[in-house]
Amino acid sequence: MKYAGEAHRGPAADPAAEGTSPLPARDEHRVHDEQSGTRNRVARSILDHGPSTAAELALRLELTQAAVRRHLDGLVAEGVVEPREKRVYGARTRGRPAKMFALTDCGRDAFDQAYDKLAQDAMRWIAESAGGGERGEAAVADFARARMAAQAEAYREALDAVPPQGRTEALARALTADGYAATARSAPVGEQLCQHHCPVAHVAEQFPQLCEAETEVFSRLLGTHVQRLATIAHGDGVCTTFIPNKTTTASTSTAGRNPA
Repeated sequence: MKYAGEAHRGPAADPAAEGTSPLPARDEHRVHDEQSGTRNRVARSILDHGPSTAAELALRLELTQAAVRRHLDGLVAEGVVEPREKRVYGARTRGRPAKMFALTDCGRDAFDQAYDKLAQDAMRWIAESAGGGERGEAAVADFARARMAAQAEAYREALDAVPPQGRTEALARALTADGYAATARSAPVGEQLCQHHCPVAHVAEQFPQLCEAETEVFSRLLGTHVQRLATIAHGDGVCTTFIPNKTTTASTSTAGRNPA
């Protein structure tokens, strides 16, 4: 299944919700194509917005929940998405938490990650050329910082154009333009910057210096210490960075899950 570069389609009636009367061969092919297109829209929506419930997808795509669940069943069978329990913050309410659906590694592979192996080979070459070991790791870190510094210039322009309270949102928009499908949302005593897609996730699995350099840049751009709570490269559904309300001396946190 190939999703990369697929155009977004407008809301449409879902053929999966129609009756089961026999159709001519030509109509069967048309219905199959429409179902496949809708299924791709479901997967793309999860990519853009992060792990989602069937109800959230139905609302977002203007489909019935029953139709969305049928497409999710198909995506689960294909190994494109996987069900997860929705994380509950605070006191639990009665009843079972809603089931979330997140992209698998296979599902992410279907999007814009065709150059992963080339990038991994290049990073490995940088490390080996520097002598391997600690020197190699330092060389990769230098490359990661230089790469992020170039991106940061464009991000800084976007942040300088808005008041301080709008900078996290401005950074999210700038990251989205670079393919990270980012959003900003309020959180207790601060904000969370969520990146629902990472074009270099598989490379960052082997070279966490990419995540570390990105965290450093976020800290400098926002003028405060930030804390990386989760990363796609570490196996989480979304890269999540916490930005506290109170500005403190900018420093760096480690990439990966928040130690708890």
